Amino acid sequence: MNTMLRALRRVADRRRQAQGDYGWLFNPYTGNEMVSLDCETTGLDPKTAELVSIAAVCIRDDRVLTSESLDLRLARPGSLDGQSICVHRLRGIDLDGGLDVEEALTRLLDFIGNRPLVGWCIGYDLTILDRYLKELLGFALPNATIDVAQEYRRQLRRSHPEVVVSPEFERVAERLGVPIMGRHTALGDAVTTALMHLRLQNGALQEPG
Repeated sequence: MNTMLRALRRVADRRRQAQGDYGWLFNPYTGNEMVSLDCETTGLDPKTAELVSIAAVCIRDDRVLTSESLDLRLARPGSLDGQSICVHRLRGIDLDGGLDVEEALTRLLDFIGNRPLVGWCIGYDLTILDRYLKELLGFALPNATIDVAQEYRRQLRRSHPEVVVSPEFERVAERLGVPIMGRHTALGDAVTTALMHLRLQNGALQEPG
């Protein structure tokens, strides 16, 4: 969804939720924290993929606070299959006792609040989360967002305009000197993305190899 449409939707949601339990989410954020967010799902189509796990970790100033994190596994979704298990490595048995979607989203909202969100290709995660939120609670996430893949692309274009690149998670982490923490686990990807964001903020973009 483009920026203008997202802004218009946020205004409409704010009006509808002003007196509701989550009206506070629409207040402007004035602190010094962000939240790195990642979801693991059963597929790559955000219109149909189902949530398997959600994780978030706090970024304060120039630190990733792994002690302030959220790591949720959901109950086994109906579309879980062998192909998706090969990616996130969560089998049906690993999801026994997992949270139902409404409880998971409630805990996610309580954790992230109205802080800005950081993510890798975050539009994918937002599309899926918003699909569930609109059905269950009647609104989409109003938080400001930073897409680290786009952030990397913009910085590379400024420093090396001759280079055309489609950012790949592992390659960007390597170029920025960031260790990959448990690839294709929600918490691992959230932490790695947070570290990449901080490196980009501190001007650590290396020349392309």
